[in-house]
Amino acid sequence: MKLLLKAALQNRRHLLLLCITFFGMVFVTAASQIEMFALGVMAKAGPDAFVLFADKKEGRLRAADKLSLSEVERTFHKISGDKNELTLDEANAYVSEYKGHNIVQRISLYLDQKFHIHSKLGYLALFLICVALIKGVALFCHRYFTQLVAIRVSRDLRQQYFEHIQSLPMSFYHDHNIGSLSSRVVGDAGVVASSINSMLINYFQTPFAVVTTLIACFYISWKLSLVIFLGFPIVVIPIVFISKRIKRIAKQMQRNQEGFASVLIDFLAGIQTVKVFAMEQFSLKKYREQNQMMARLEEKSARYGLSSRPILHFVASLFFAVVILYGLYAVNMGIAELLVFCGLLYVFYEPIKKFAEENNHILRGVAAAERMYEVLGLTSVIQDDPLAKPLENFSTSIEFRDVSFKYQDEWILKNLNFKIRKGEMVALVGPTGAGKSTIAQLLPRLYDVQEGEISIDGKPLKAYTQRSLKENIAFVPQRPFLFLDTVKENISFGRPFSTKDVQYAAKRAEAHDFIMTLPNGYDSMLSEAGKNLSGGQQQRLAIARALVKNAPILILDEATSALDAMSEGKIKDVMESLKGEVTQIIIAHRFTTIEKADRIIYLERGEILADGTREELFESCPGFRKMWEMMSSLEAPGPRKFLIPADLDPAKLEPAKPEEVPAT
Repeated sequence: MKLLLKAALQNRRHLLLLCITFFGMVFVTAASQIEMFALGVMAKAGPDAFVLFADKKEGRLRAADKLSLSEVERTFHKISGDKNELTLDEANAYVSEYKGHNIVQRISLYLDQKFHIHSKLGYLALFLICVALIKGVALFCHRYFTQLVAIRVSRDLRQQYFEHIQSLPMSFYHDHNIGSLSSRVVGDAGVVASSINSMLINYFQTPFAVVTTLIACFYISWKLSLVIFLGFPIVVIPIVFISKRIKRIAKQMQRNQEGFASVLIDFLAGIQTVKVFAMEQFSLKKYREQNQMMARLEEKSARYGLSSRPILHFVASLFFAVVILYGLYAVNMGIAELLVFCGLLYVFYEPIKKFAEENNHILRGVAAAERMYEVLGLTSVIQDDPLAKPLENFSTSIEFRDVSFKYQDEWILKNLNFKIRKGEMVALVGPTGAGKSTIAQLLPRLYDVQEGEISIDGKPLKAYTQRSLKENIAFVPQRPFLFLDTVKENISFGRPFSTKDVQYAAKRAEAHDFIMTLPNGYDSMLSEAGKNLSGGQQQRLAIARALVKNAPILILDEATSALDAMSEGKIKDVMESLKGEVTQIIIAHRFTTIEKADRIIYLERGEILADGTREELFESCPGFRKMWEMMSSLEAPGPRKFLIPADLDPAKLEPAKPEEVPAT
């Protein structure tokens, strides 16, 4: 419950809206009570003859079992003042004086004295129209502001959730799947918002309705009102019983929804793989299992959730019957008063009957809020140091000193030491899993190292703000991601670059020509994840996005793997032209990509085995030489053969171990 209040009050502007909503609920309850009294006034056309002409006992009128003509004449002349006619107002005033002044009689008498409402049907109709208008306005205000609260709380929760997950480190995204995160931000926010409305109804409107209606009932007849208390235990027991089960089922449903969403997202994301391998039945089986589980939980929830109202309706109907019989024959209550009392009982029991249903919504909202605040309660382990300053300009070098990094319990990098000077083009090579991409992700602080230190211009990364650090780095990932937006927006990526700058970057990335073949050129919309482009075209747009940023540090992680030889050659020329001006860190397996690098760092199993020029590594590092020869044989035209640099003396080569000699 505290989490629901926290969600409702996280924005101070919601407090005013919640107050208006509460007063709207009070207005509706009061309007319903007025409506019940209006029914009594309408039924109070005039007194019963057996009451009007009965003898007074102890100064009060009580209904007689039989009447004599002499009694009728005597009472008639007493009321009319020896006139030959008796008005309705006079009869009502007489009965009200001697039978007692309950609230229905007082209202009816007042309206008759002021407006003659029972003798003039037009006034009675106007009275009923006014009551209906009050109830209609009250219902609209209540429902509108209730809906407004739900919309705005849901909006703010979604906004807060998205802002928060943006601040969390990459390790968070490894621990949570996309289906789980998306279902929380889309589904749970709405459930929390609607449950806040249910909370207002149950814990504000219902107590107000119960207390005020009970006071009105006691005012009409305290004896008859005592019957109400007999129904409370029978009402409370099923509510408590059902609520416990609903909360447990709600948590199970929300956990299952995450798996359900994940299966669907996996299928949509991997549809090509599913169809190529003809595994539609396999995907359908996984989906069917999750779907069946969801249906079973929904059926169980419906069974408990829908059973509360019929049970409470039965209890309420039983007590309506008791009240009518007891009121007519024991309390000797008039029809109009009994009608109002039963109407007030409806106003009294209706919120109680709804209490169980609304409580089910509240419990689902509590479960949803717990899931949302599991994420909102997380704090990023990567924070700006209070003394951190912006990185204004990269001027000297990047250095890794005794850097070790592990993910969970596995060490990915071990005791790395190397320096990259400004303007250098450095290639990171090695077998898959050597830790090359991890190095690239540590530099912009997507992760923090566990041991050692990475520094820029002699200062550790933590000495700089994260935003300024990332502003000085342009990154082309191994698998580029394109957004559902225009080509121009995908290249500029939220920055106010001019069209000229965007086009210049696209030309350097060899993307301009294919962009101009699109229907609207740079204003063409890309489909989800750029699915209407080839892999090579996607890579070229990602390279253009990095180049237009004009950052002093450029990281390319397998950035040209999907390009044809001609496009790759032109991009290599661009990269070579940036040497001395832009510091480039290139991760690649292809020989053609790294041949122009100033230095090559060779890694295996998270350790640096060699660091130097191509020629130096070819002489001293058997692993690098083996990789070089394999790439050369695959990339060279004609029969497979090993390419040894022309300026290298074969006699200087360190012999490779037998098991490292590649098969020919």
